[in-house]
Amino acid sequence: MKQTTTRTRNEIIFGGFGGQGIITAGYITGKASAVYDGKDSTLTRVYGPEARGSACRSSVVIEEEKVSYPYVQEPEIMIIMSKDAYEKYLSRLNEGGTLIVDSSLVSLDERAEKYKVYKVPATQIAEDMGVRIIANVIMLGFLSEIWKGVSVEAMRKSVKDTVPQKYVELNVKAFEKGVELAKEAKKA
Repeated sequence: MKQTTTRTRNEIIFGGFGGQGIITAGYITGKASAVYDGKDSTLTRVYGPEARGSACRSSVVIEEEKVSYPYVQEPEIMIIMSKDAYEKYLSRLNEGGTLIVDSSLVSLDERAEKYKVYKVPATQIAEDMGVRIIANVIMLGFLSEIWKGVSVEAMRKSVKDTVPQKYVELNVKAFEKGVELAKEAKKA
């Protein structure tokens, strides 16, 4: 008789363009899971030869035990921060999955109708806070509140430990803004 075990596997894709902190967002998520939540995780990244300004993606796999296969196959959640990433990566998201878009930069079309969609004006909020580059951290705060693949506290600690010391306070504020937005979105 074949013995089966239940494994909890979470797969997420971050998509945007070089310079938005897409790779960093994946790194922070994987670190939060592995270091602070005690799970196993892998990070893969893809970016164009131009790096800054070209489409890029980071993918994270999280499992309770050892990651059985390091690449994302059926992502249940996707964070998209540019129109190019929306065009290039959306088809990889499982139907019925969760799509979080930076509504400052991404306009949705009928393809988004088959997903649970959250619109977060992360870039606009980051600009209002004075630093556009923290939009990715706003998205991480939002993600950690609506998705239980990584705990909010683990993600917060990972942000604090990953960003340069002189930017910790600003990034924590950005993270908390994302958490606040997610709490509001869950009530709606």
